[in-house]
Amino acid sequence: MEFEELLSRAQTLASSGRRTVLGIAGAPASGKTTLAWRLADSLGTRAAVVGMDGYHLAQSELHRLGRTERKGAPDTFDAYGYVHLIRRLAEGRELVYAPEFRREIEEPIACAVPVDPDVQIVITEGNYLLLDTEPWNELRALLDEVWYVAPDEDERLERLVTRHRKFGRSLVEAKQRALGSDQRNADLVAPTAARADLVVEGMALPHFAV
Repeated sequence: MEFEELLSRAQTLASSGRRTVLGIAGAPASGKTTLAWRLADSLGTRAAVVGMDGYHLAQSELHRLGRTERKGAPDTFDAYGYVHLIRRLAEGRELVYAPEFRREIEEPIACAVPVDPDVQIVITEGNYLLLDTEPWNELRALLDEVWYVAPDEDERLERLVTRHRKFGRSLVEAKQRALGSDQRNADLVAPTAARADLVVEGMALPHFAV
């Protein structure tokens, strides 16, 4: 599928005359964030990007709960908070400040992404938008469309290892993370593609890496 086809579909959503929310789901390093930002850049001021990763639990809380090594699993997010945010964004009645995840410090930053009521389409991306367990299962009704990004698995794993190396892990550590907890999360979300409005395969974007 070509990017221009996806952009045309997003433009249709943005031209509905009301606030719409487009979800982009997929496994770690499938290209969700890259696609979301490329769409937003093309749509200009009509669009805003809000990532699910802004609802990662803080490192101190993960440590308290004993979940540090499983960071990225569904129970390492403030899922109820994220659902509430998407509900506010879908209503489009007020200025909303969304959080943002900063990989360089491995922490979420509150109130980092302003979404004005004039924004026509909010693009939200994350692994678990189509998960059928509570409270994730409330998201589907709040999203006008959800696309599932499904790249070649070997390429996805290579990008994932490269990303972990970029943020300070050794090659051995990067591979252990990619094939360990990250792969468990990828296996968890793979069946959710069946609930997507569109499965994006074969996307030819050279920097499709996040």
